[in-house]
Amino acid sequence: MNVQQIKQRFGIIGSAPLLNRALEIAMQVAPTDISVLVTGESGTGKEIIPQVIHQLSARKHGEYIAVNCGAIPEGTIDSELFGHEKGSFTGAQGSRQGYFEVANGGTIFLDEVAELPMQTQVRLLRVLETGEYIRVGSSKPLKTNVRVVAATNENMTKAIASGKFREDLYYRLSTVPISLPALRQRSEDIHLLFRKFANDFADKYRMPAVKLTAPAVELLQSYPWPGNIRQLKNLVEQLSVIETAREIDPFTLSAYLTPIAEKSNSLQINEQGQDSISERELMYKFLFDMKKDLTELKKLVLDLASGAGSIELNSDQSAAVSRLYQEVYEQAPARMLPPTVAHTDMPSIPNGNLVHDEYEEHEELEESLSLEDRERELIQKALEKHRGKRKYAAQELGISERTLYRKIKEFQLGE
Repeated sequence: MNVQQIKQRFGIIGSAPLLNRALEIAMQVAPTDISVLVTGESGTGKEIIPQVIHQLSARKHGEYIAVNCGAIPEGTIDSELFGHEKGSFTGAQGSRQGYFEVANGGTIFLDEVAELPMQTQVRLLRVLETGEYIRVGSSKPLKTNVRVVAATNENMTKAIASGKFREDLYYRLSTVPISLPALRQRSEDIHLLFRKFANDFADKYRMPAVKLTAPAVELLQSYPWPGNIRQLKNLVEQLSVIETAREIDPFTLSAYLTPIAEKSNSLQINEQGQDSISERELMYKFLFDMKKDLTELKKLVLDLASGAGSIELNSDQSAAVSRLYQEVYEQAPARMLPPTVAHTDMPSIPNGNLVHDEYEEHEELEESLSLEDRERELIQKALEKHRGKRKYAAQELGISERTLYRKIKEFQLGE
């Protein structure tokens, strides 16, 4: 069985090299009884690796039990894993088998293993080394033959250094480490996953599947995805249910991405240590740049016209003006322009003549675009929403407080 067959069998989407490598290691260790530690950020799908290992092992007909160690209270985790005897604690009205006893001959998946209490870590180490465990309230050791696969999203080196996790247990668990890549490291798989989830939710809610425009796909792939696959799936479900349009453009998409990005900071440090700007900041910057381009265009045309009602342009001048018009209007996405302004409304320059009346029509179009008014309106609404608290208004806008102060002064919005 090869990696592609594994993907088809377990419904794994993607072809990123790091994902393929993780699956290859899982296939190689599956026939053995070696302990495996799966690492990776929250939401990367670490739970699929122990399933692959179990199903490809000689234990596939035995029990497979997945235990979320972080979800079980500290006072009952030992009883859940190793069982207890009658009367061993208040409420223990009878004896109970633990997961290690039930899964004898099978596989146990310990998710969030770094959350185990120190006392439980000692018990787990004994099971891994000798195959023995003792029920809570008993003194009789019992034997079990269980394959242990653990997973964590924590930095284990830091956990060991802080005294949270036993170093000897770490080395015993991680005989073979398998690392799953974060979604941002699988940019080529993001759109594939989006389409898969879109089709799943289309079937679930009996509606057409949502699709992305080409610019929206680029935004999807450039987003850092702090919540990984879990976050992407949640996003697709929201789009499927809330949006009436089935084709999603980058501006609709950014409205769902921005709130998540803002929780961390407008500026984040990415894996290369460079500043990563939030999508709202990028959109806001685009508005400023577009306004600057329009101002330069207006100045160029005025310089050419020199106050005359009509001026003859040579072919090079005419081409230069036409290109500048085209660049500004083509770069402006339709949703950023008022309904009266479309790309087809670009003023023409017939036969190389620039007529002053035609320029005045364009000037009216430029005024209708009113990017400055849009900036002022965005800032005013944010200030009103947060009752004048500039810190929260700046977070809402996705800009720094310094930029907000400067804009408030520029637009004379007052205190």
